[in-house]
Amino acid sequence: MTGSAAMTGSAAMAGSAAMGEPPTPGQTIGPFFGYALPYPGDRQLVPAGSPAAVLLHGRVLDGAGAPVPDALLEIGQADPSGALTGRAGSLCRDGHTFTGWGRSATDRAGEYRFSTVLPGPAVPGRPPFLAMVVFARGLLDRLFTRVYLPGYEQQWPADPLLASLPAERRATLIATADATGLAFDVRLQGAGETVFLDFGGQAPPAG
Repeated sequence: MTGSAAMTGSAAMAGSAAMGEPPTPGQTIGPFFGYALPYPGDRQLVPAGSPAAVLLHGRVLDGAGAPVPDALLEIGQADPSGALTGRAGSLCRDGHTFTGWGRSATDRAGEYRFSTVLPGPAVPGRPPFLAMVVFARGLLDRLFTRVYLPGYEQQWPADPLLASLPAERRATLIATADATGLAFDVRLQGAGETVFLDFGGQAPPAG
């Protein structure tokens, strides 16, 4: 049965590709993140305690407000100058190369954390942000969102996404400064649901 299903799926995808149709969506139903995906240094875009390091942290919550203990989050961001580095080394941290990418699993309390730096604006005149991807049980595909930095309210009108949202929805994309760095909760459903982006089956644009 397994071999037959795999062959059928492969043939279907090959047929779709030949006809110019988009591939079938990814399947993220789990949990299955405990093996291979987490790795040493995954959440440390910069070593904790290094100059300019900040802690980005928060919780992943379901529609009832309960923590999701086995979600997986990935972030991508510009460096403090606003440059997208694209440098290798995310899977084998050397302690000094900033690659702009990291991964963090949530713990039993639904909490995640990243050691990183504050990004600069990738586009001059627009507010800086971190791109975030969320994987979790029950999701048929990954979710895309953004984490905007606080303190850039005057630049919100220049950002097409923020400018398109009413105030209460826009607030779900703005991190909050606290004593340890930046706090940002991801609400998958329900009241205060985080704004998620739809790229129409295409990869999200850099920056």
